[in-house]
Amino acid sequence: MKRIALSLFLVVACAAPTTEDQNDSGAPTLDAAPAKDASTKKDASSNTTDATTTLGDAATPDAQSIDASDASTAKAIVYGHTPDTLYSYDVTTSTVTLVGAFTSCTQGTTAQVIDLAIDSHMNAYVTTFDGFYSLDLQTAACTLIKAGAYPNSLSFVPVGTLDPNLEALVGYFGNSYVRVNAGTGVTSVVGTLSGGYMSSGDIVSVEGGGSFLTVTGNGCGDCLLQVDPKTGDMIQNYGALPHGSVYGLGYWAGTLFGFDANGDVFSIGGGGDAGLVTSDITIGDGGITWWGAGSTTIAPAAALDGGAISTQ
Repeated sequence: MKRIALSLFLVVACAAPTTEDQNDSGAPTLDAAPAKDASTKKDASSNTTDATTTLGDAATPDAQSIDASDASTAKAIVYGHTPDTLYSYDVTTSTVTLVGAFTSCTQGTTAQVIDLAIDSHMNAYVTTFDGFYSLDLQTAACTLIKAGAYPNSLSFVPVGTLDPNLEALVGYFGNSYVRVNAGTGVTSVVGTLSGGYMSSGDIVSVEGGGSFLTVTGNGCGDCLLQVDPKTGDMIQNYGALPHGSVYGLGYWAGTLFGFDANGDVFSIGGGGDAGLVTSDITIGDGGITWWGAGSTTIAPAAALDGGAISTQ
């Protein structure tokens, strides 16, 4: 059975976290990743960067700005999606809620949303196979910002990472790390992921907690990397995950959450000397195919007991 579990991991607030229970079993084994084609997410290697400019050409300010508002009292809601549907998850009540089917999220007839990012002020953006859109989280309606090829992995990175005053929206075209101007849709090459790896499906970044990417290549299907959000290159490889085609990643209170194309959701926690500890999470069963997830840059970086994934 496929799992609908604790999905939708785009944490939008710093409500008081709870410590995630972790599986204390040994190192995970790798499940075979299902085949990917043009009809499924993450065919990013077939995308091109023809519309990509050099970094200096993205001088237009991004649409969002950061203020000193206190997010610690906001409600802890997370978001995630299938190719055509948006969901929310209330962390405090463990309630999964259908937001609705995506509308106007394509220039064709069928929505195929390949990833989602939300900044610290609830401004949401999605990429599809044909463009870059802003997203209304209340209605799941999209507004086209720019047509073209865009990353199959998407996240904001904290203020000061690529811009001294703004959160920056970033993603990967295969192994090419790019910045997307949230106001104009203009993309800029920032760096390259070396070592023969390519984005499998998602990047997530949290202030004080690191930036993480699921990848394929070198026998990975999938592996988890820590990446440098300033350059996009690998900092360390945590090794194989127990799931393939992990198209969504989220982060909350020291724990990563993976979402795969088989409908599975699982937690990834730090296991000290044992390395990563993973545990499947199940709320209900159903035929969900996850294509994206993420989390705000201001999610808690550690659990209440200080536990978190080890970063360099």
